[in-house]
Amino acid sequence: MLVLVAPGQGAQTPGFLTPWLELPGAADRVAGWSDAIGLDLAHYGTKADADEIRDTAVAQPLLVAAGLLSAAALDASPGVVAGHSVGEITAAALAGVIDDEAALRFVRTRGLGMAEAAAVTETGMAALLGGDPDVTVAHLEKLGLTPANVNGGGQIVAAGTAEQIAALTEDMPEGVRRVVALKVAGAFHTHHMAPAVEKLRTAAAGLTVADPAVTYVSNADGRTVATGAEVISRLVGQVANPVRWDLCMETFKELGVTAIVEAAPGGTLVGLAKRALPGVKTLALKTPDDLDAARALISEHAGA
Repeated sequence: MLVLVAPGQGAQTPGFLTPWLELPGAADRVAGWSDAIGLDLAHYGTKADADEIRDTAVAQPLLVAAGLLSAAALDASPGVVAGHSVGEITAAALAGVIDDEAALRFVRTRGLGMAEAAAVTETGMAALLGGDPDVTVAHLEKLGLTPANVNGGGQIVAAGTAEQIAALTEDMPEGVRRVVALKVAGAFHTHHMAPAVEKLRTAAAGLTVADPAVTYVSNADGRTVATGAEVISRLVGQVANPVRWDLCMETFKELGVTAIVEAAPGGTLVGLAKRALPGVKTLALKTPDDLDAARALISEHAGA
């Protein structure tokens, strides 16, 4: 059983889209998406610097575009799909819940809405490595922070105001080895993002939605979701609620997943899986050079 996963914000790096645009038809697809959403994806994915693509309104459409391009290049249907944070929009498109252009339009609204919400108060996110999850969560709550991403594999991401994040670096939970600031521009998946929820609810009302054609695992609680309406409802609410990637990986285990391929720009979710799912084979799509190995893995594990 194969699962195809899509990463969330922070996975982007300058120029990461460049090699994917060299694939047949990719530049034309990206040009069409760019016209549809009023954002030059090719420019930002090839020429923009780290600060420019840190912008939430830019980073999120870039990530979905890269995920869709890389998954299309695989030309294979996984048994299970899931996405981390904004990667859930990629997963929804891969599952056939919405089409690719609708996914790009929706993520453009999401990115703009979250950027606007983030501008109200200076906020951020930081990853905590190591430690006991229960101890860490209690400590974060004491500091007024939200455990916005419970990622499994020994990682929890805290979100809150800049002052709260600064206090965390001075007062780490017992057992935590390191606190790493993330390349994001706000406290995503917290109450700070509530204004973006209403914008997404309005955008969702205009979507043409189908039920998932493959097993879709939601990052809200790790449960499988059978209807397109429920998938979209969860996509709307997730911007202001925590991501439970740890529960997604538990569901992968229960489903009997034997291999995980991470869509571009891959690496983050495969790293978590290596720690939390020993014995499951993993592969990250970083450039098109990884496609042959991914296809071989798919042919070996997609039979279930």
